[in-house]
Amino acid sequence: MNKPLFTLLKTVVASATVAVSFAAQAQVAGDVKAGEAKAAMCIGCHGIPGYQNSFPEIHKVPKISGQTAQYIAASLVAYQRGDRKHPTMRGIAGSLSEQDIADLSAFYAAHNGDVKAPETPRAPNAVVAALLERGACASCHGANFSSPIDPSYPKIGGQYADYLYVALKSYQVQGNPIIGRSNPIMGGIVAQYSLQELRQMANYLATVQGELATRPQPRFR
Repeated sequence: MNKPLFTLLKTVVASATVAVSFAAQAQVAGDVKAGEAKAAMCIGCHGIPGYQNSFPEIHKVPKISGQTAQYIAASLVAYQRGDRKHPTMRGIAGSLSEQDIADLSAFYAAHNGDVKAPETPRAPNAVVAALLERGACASCHGANFSSPIDPSYPKIGGQYADYLYVALKSYQVQGNPIIGRSNPIMGGIVAQYSLQELRQMANYLATVQGELATRPQPRFR
């Protein structure tokens, strides 16, 4: 790993204050049952396997069942603040209280049951391995890409490839009021890559056996 990147990662991990405004969220205990009752607004996209979103380009909406509660909460807060730009998600997140976010996060974190990713993922080819090493991806997301070192970081193993690609690309966008994601860590990391390289990594990560799923609500089965 190159030294500047290593320094950057150390800074981030130490500054779990960047998970910051999520500290408030951590003080609010989430209730799984309450979250299930509040998930009606989420089901229309996140409860349909393979459902596609068209903003900012067509891609599958992410699997969130089995994601960490802290990451879901952090994402919703980022949409509220406009750090993540997405008109639908900002509208939904903006309508949520801290308790709503805590309850929904608890529900989706538990929604995939006790599924566990294997400790050792399917090995990538040499090109992709070098790309992942360059970004020190396993240093934050875990060797199996399902064991993030900080629970406010996402599990990415087994996530949809097209979603991962769009998400990674969005961190490269600077100063656009309509699209993009503001995150100094991810922005610095993805700046090293071409779009082709981002797609190669996304395609590999989607093949890794992970802990994420899209689970329909029982009443829709």
